[in-house]
Amino acid sequence: MKILLHPSYFPSIATFAAIVQHEVIWEAKDNFQKQTYRNRCYISTDKGKHMLNIPIKHSGGKEGRQKYADVTTENSYNWKKEHWRTLETAYRTSPFFEFYEDEIRPLYEGSDDNLFGFNLKSIEIIAGCIGITIHEEKTDSYKVAPEDVFDARFLVEAKKEKKMDLDTYPQVFEERHGFIPNLSILDLLFNEGTNTLTYLKNQPLDFTTHA
Repeated sequence: MKILLHPSYFPSIATFAAIVQHEVIWEAKDNFQKQTYRNRCYISTDKGKHMLNIPIKHSGGKEGRQKYADVTTENSYNWKKEHWRTLETAYRTSPFFEFYEDEIRPLYEGSDDNLFGFNLKSIEIIAGCIGITIHEEKTDSYKVAPEDVFDARFLVEAKKEKKMDLDTYPQVFEERHGFIPNLSILDLLFNEGTNTLTYLKNQPLDFTTHA
């Protein structure tokens, strides 16, 4: 079954499980919306759940709308350096950070300023780390109710997030904060490493069974 998704910033574990388990079509014609995983992800730090937020340039028309594919990042301060430093601090003691850091660090050293492309690149990097190929098919028009595809675009919502029944796994700061579910795929990768793909394949994505 094909599944329709928004490319998001180092997607949530549930989203990446959907990517692994289905053939993906990327929504490329929607309007950008604030407070979604389009420009944020959540990781676990010594202080608990922490948001990494990508600042964007607001250049919409009179109604303030702009296409997601046209959104550029606000680089007046070095958010890439800040995000990478935060990831290093949070995960340097995790079992697999050093194993994957050379693949992930270049994303934060590049000059990419298109959010859509940057997010796709973050997904492709993870795919390379776990040994899968990402489908590159994109929508050519926006449809409110697309046919012949499961619409999972709701997974990009950060404020109205559905509760996912995902397996637990060891986390760096679990003794301090308890297990924090459905963080960015980075949390799973740095903690589970070579077991990441098996984990993602085995997650029951109940939301797809009603397609």
